[in-house]
Order: sequence, then C-alpha cells, then structure tokens
Amino acid sequence: MRPILALIALFAVCTAADRAVAQEKVQFASLDGKDGATPTLLDGYLFRPTKPGPYPAVVFLHGCGGLISGISHKIMSREMDWAGKLNAAGIAVLMVDSFAPRGSGEMCSRTGFKEWLYLRRPADAYGALVYLQTLPQVARDRVGMIGWSNGGGAVLFALSKRNSGKPATFAEPDFRAAVAFYPGSCSEQRKGTDWTPSIPLLILVGQEDVWTPAVPCKELADGAARRGASIEFHAYPGAYHDFDWPNLKRRELTSYTTRAGVVPIVGEDPTAHADAVERVRTFLAIHLLH
Repeated sequence: MRPILALIALFAVCTAADRAVAQEKVQFASLDGKDGATPTLLDGYLFRPTKPGPYPAVVFLHGCGGLISGISHKIMSREMDWAGKLNAAGIAVLMVDSFAPRGSGEMCSRTGFKEWLYLRRPADAYGALVYLQTLPQVARDRVGMIGWSNGGGAVLFALSKRNSGKPATFAEPDFRAAVAFYPGSCSEQRKGTDWTPSIPLLILVGQEDVWTPAVPCKELADGAARRGASIEFHAYPGAYHDFDWPNLKRRELTSYTTRAGVVPIVGEDPTAHADAVERVRTFLAIHLLH
C-alpha cells in the first residue's frame, strides 16, 4: 500500500473509536496583546492521541454558540465528535475557548455579537499554535486549524494579510493547512478581492445554508484559486448550517434572526456529514500526516 493511502486507511479506523476520551484543560495566552495591552489568558482543552509523539495537531475554533454548552456545561458534541476522529488518526486536538475567558456568552444573536471579539480570534489561533509548539510530543511544523461558522470566519481572517492575528515578528513554523466549515465573513465584500491564503484550505458549506450562504463564499474561493491559492471548495446540495453536527435535528432559529430578516436553519445532513468526514480525512492525511 502506498504511504498516503496507508495514512488515509489509518484515519478510517476512527469510525470504531470516534469518541475523544483523554482531555486536559490548559491555559495559554492569545497573541491579542497589541500596543502594550495585556494578552488574554485563554482556556483550552487538549486531546492527545494514544500513540507516542511527535504527532501532528489541529487547533479547533468553535462557532458563535461557544465551546461549552450552556445547558449541559460540557463541550459541544460536534467538537467532541471531530476530536475523537482526529485522535483515532494520531492527531492531537487543542480546542480554544475564545468566549468564556472574555466573559462572553453566545455571539449568534444581533445583541450578543461582538465584532471586536470576532476580530481577535485569529490571534487566539496563533496563541494556540505557539502553545502547541512548546509541547515536545507535538510536531511543531505539522499543525493545522479547523473552524466552524464564526470560528470558520476566524480561520479565513487568520489566512488573510489583514487581521491575521500573526505578529510581524512571528518566526515559528506557521499553520500547515486549514479547514473552514460554513465560515462566516466568506465573501469578497468582507475579505477583499486580494484575499489569497498561503496554505492549503478546504471550505465545506451547505448549498441551502441561509446563515452563511454558499454563493458569495464560492466566489471568494474561486477568486483566491485564480490568484494561485491552494483551495478546495465544496457545497452540499440540500444541506443547511451545522450539517456535520451529530444527530442535530433540523430547526429554525428565530431568536437568531439576522438584521436582513433571515431566519437561520440548522440541522445535520447525514449524507453531507459522511462525505465531509472523508474529505477532511484525505485532506489532513495529505497535509499533516504525510
């Protein structure tokens, strides 16, 4: 078996062990301390694979609802599900909580959204990268990031020359690859017509997503590809926002109606979810495991 196929096959065993179990709460500084400001001390949740290091790692950036459920007070099941899949493949996961350390609750509603916090999240991602690179078990040059919705938008900002969160003096190995699920701010109006990620990026969206629409996101991705970016974009027919959230029933979130009067629709699409798992497996096998 060729090496890359062997790695993908290794990733496939996660279907039998897709629950992350080894969790360690850690703290590290965001790189948001600019102009003499004190950096924010963030909470993180580290999930390590069972195999010995050095192993690659992925930074998780949660959605607008936060990382910790306000009902169960546990980590959201979507992030736990993906952490289990990545751990089973030999990849460590560091989930970043950008909200609780800043005293913020949800940012899905018009009244809850905080632009200033949203724009600091790329600096959180780089703070997580720096922290991971201090761990001897982590392969410091093989770290990726995955973001969902608001966190997906943070991924896109982190890959921009503007507001990337990366200090001008940053000299460590950069992120190796990134995945953005139904990302916020995915449009040329928001990112500019010169937005060109310098690392491989996979964008996965639902074709019927009314919260983070697919059409402007595809236009942004296509423009970046024409400028030479290594970018893959895929839209799932019939799928809505949160299509990869296990067992999430379709529902309309009237309390999160947008300023334009759009009522967000969320729900798992099992077909899209299964395909997304395969695409992410292949993508990470190529860029982090190889």
